[in-house]
Amino acid sequence: MNHHPEPVVTTAQGTVRGLRQDDGTAAYLNIPYAAPPRGAGRFAAPRPHEAWDGVRDATAPGPTAPQSERQLGSVDMSPYFGTGWSRGEDYLTVNVFTPADANGNLPVMVFVHGGGFVAGSTRSALYDGSAFARDGVVLVTLNYRLGIAGFLDLPGAPANRGLLDVVAALRWVRENIAAFGGSPHNVTLFGQSAGATIVGGVLATPEATGLFRRAIVQSGSGLGAFTTGQAARVTQAAADVLGVEPHADAFADIPDERLVEAAAQLAGIDLRTATHHDPLLALSPFCLVLDTQPADSVAAGSGAGIDLLIGTNTEEGNLYLVPVDQYANSTAADVDDTAARSHPDPARLVETYRKSRPEASYGELRSAILGDALFGAGSRALAGAHAAHTQSATFAYEFAWRSTALNGELGATHAVELPFVFDLAQLPELRGAGALLGPDKPPAQLATRMHETWIRFATTGNPGWDPYNTERRATMRIDTEWTQVDDPRRQERQSWM
Repeated sequence: MNHHPEPVVTTAQGTVRGLRQDDGTAAYLNIPYAAPPRGAGRFAAPRPHEAWDGVRDATAPGPTAPQSERQLGSVDMSPYFGTGWSRGEDYLTVNVFTPADANGNLPVMVFVHGGGFVAGSTRSALYDGSAFARDGVVLVTLNYRLGIAGFLDLPGAPANRGLLDVVAALRWVRENIAAFGGSPHNVTLFGQSAGATIVGGVLATPEATGLFRRAIVQSGSGLGAFTTGQAARVTQAAADVLGVEPHADAFADIPDERLVEAAAQLAGIDLRTATHHDPLLALSPFCLVLDTQPADSVAAGSGAGIDLLIGTNTEEGNLYLVPVDQYANSTAADVDDTAARSHPDPARLVETYRKSRPEASYGELRSAILGDALFGAGSRALAGAHAAHTQSATFAYEFAWRSTALNGELGATHAVELPFVFDLAQLPELRGAGALLGPDKPPAQLATRMHETWIRFATTGNPGWDPYNTERRATMRIDTEWTQVDDPRRQERQSWM
């Protein structure tokens, strides 16, 4: 039983009562950082939340951004996506995990969840920040607008509203985190998948300058944004599904349920143009919308003073193939199709991959091309762009530990590093033949070390290996053994850069 007095903190908007946990940490759940996005406000920039009187209860999880249930074939991704939509308008909130007796100036880490820009929330089991708090970090997780409300590029509305939410949460952190024991001057913004792509976008956002000091990009892309022309196709398709004009005013009265249903009907729109491929290979109709990719903005100097840790997993693409039975039975035609979706010269691309992987099956080739198109090429571009500036350091990793899920085929796939970063590899729901980490016991030492490494970077700006630079692309390959390699993908680079 929990007999400790519940901790109370006063923020700029009002006082909150959190939950003191038996491990010596405190959790404050569902604290608003912006006003509830209602009606037309769903398509406006985030606004400050009204102050409240008395003490707001922050001991229970709150509502999430409107979203539909997400499933990925035979792998159980519920610890990742969470339990779906928990209704309620006041969902632009943060959870704060901190040592119960924090006395200030601790490093702060702010996490942006993934989920294809259409799913995910702070309620997901994987984003419990208690291990960070136990180890002396103030960890913040946040909800942001998803789908049509968050990312549909609508005339009459600001673009990338979900990203603007993240910037608003960073402002909340700057203003309030000292009251929770954190240093507003030592904030690390980190994210995974869509969340990592958003972190790359925030690096390129002038309004976010000065709100954070370091960034971690886990399986994101600095080349993932849609052009405004591509985004306009999605907007027209959404307007057609909803039977309204493609303008923010026409969307203002449509209920959230209807927007969520419409978003689910937009899958598979062909966004290829004469000059641009679809950076998400039709996996999601939502992304950042920018005519300059984040990697190009960073090359031009955005985020130059921010330390960056960036990496991908060795077999990212497996998650999109293995659980839906498209891996083992991949054909040469499937490989060619994936290459055609991701590169202007698909034949040369396939040849390059084949040369560097002479023994690979069609499934392996297809997964490698898919993973690089979605995350690898865009992460290398962002790393290279950032490393060209000397005001701050760039560090690269590759996560290579293989999950034994789905008969050992899932491997070092997308999202499999998250339980290790959060030191939650022991969660029962991550274990089993169809669970993210598979039936075998994951190596405890790997979670301890990876979690400590992320904290070390957030605290000092150095994860413990050589920086990545344009001459020497030093990369830490993370497995049960950690090995620093220089440029792990030398063979394939020329086909991308």
